[in-house]
Amino acid sequence: QVQLVESGGGLVQAGGSLRLSCAASGIIPSFNVMGWYRQAPGKQRELVAALSSGGSANYADSVKDRFTISRDNAKNTVYLQMNRLKPEDTAVYYCNINLGWGASWGQGTQVTVSS
Repeated sequence: QVQLVESGGGLVQAGGSLRLSCAASGIIPSFNVMGWYRQAPGKQRELVAALSSGGSANYADSVKDRFTISRDNAKNTVYLQMNRLKPEDTAVYYCNINLGWGASWGQGTQVTVSS
């Protein structure tokens, strides 16, 4: 079983920045995809950004000009740099790793953007 530990969430004013981190541990295949999802109250969980170990990235249209996903394969850690945050970015952010045969999820970290 792969475990994910997230950090970096918090409260920030609109226009501010946060950086989320997620460290994975366990038996991890050389090829994998790590990413971030978010879920706001009353809404479905949605993909924010994902990045494969080979360097292929994918972003939601709503964040692609403001967020940057990166990873350190040696540390099995993925980061999400969030700039110019908006109130609509408020959600619980979940780290995810796709192992090919299944996926593991972090516990979630709250990001709140005030007006």
